[in-house]
Amino acid sequence: MNLSASVPLPPGVLRVTEVLAALGHPHAPVMLDDAARTAQQAADVLGVALGQIAKSIIFRRKSDDAAVLVITSGDLRVDEKKVQAIVCAEGGKLGRADADFVKAKTGFSIGGVSPLAHAEPPVTLIDDQLFRFDVIWAAAGHPHGVFRLTPDDLTRLTGAPVHDVTVPPSP
Repeated sequence: MNLSASVPLPPGVLRVTEVLAALGHPHAPVMLDDAARTAQQAADVLGVALGQIAKSIIFRRKSDDAAVLVITSGDLRVDEKKVQAIVCAEGGKLGRADADFVKAKTGFSIGGVSPLAHAEPPVTLIDDQLFRFDVIWAAAGHPHGVFRLTPDDLTRLTGAPVHDVTVPPSP
């Protein structure tokens, strides 16, 4: 699963590694042989449930062009209306974030957006459904980089509030 230790880490993974170390997190990022650009790819490579992948979804808050990061369980879809109600003033709107916006605001490319170590601190929300799992995995700043943590670690590391931000699963 890991690449050779002699391979230099990409800049985004180095940034995430430094922040995790500074915050005392015990699990450094690992580099995967195969890309994990989607939650399903990450789950397959890691051999874990899809819901254990903490996917980072970026939205654009239209009122101030702020990045809004929603860290959600890989098996669920974000409910934009719920997120909008939490992070936008009355009448405010969320918009889709394109690849250029994501890269400019986070410093990461889509498929490798970490929940921390962003170029500009985003407005961050954590999906309460991640707490269904004891262990979760998040992107570490590159499509091949991931790190292990718990939902409580995620809350501690990001300082973000936990909310119901997903569409209920179909029965």
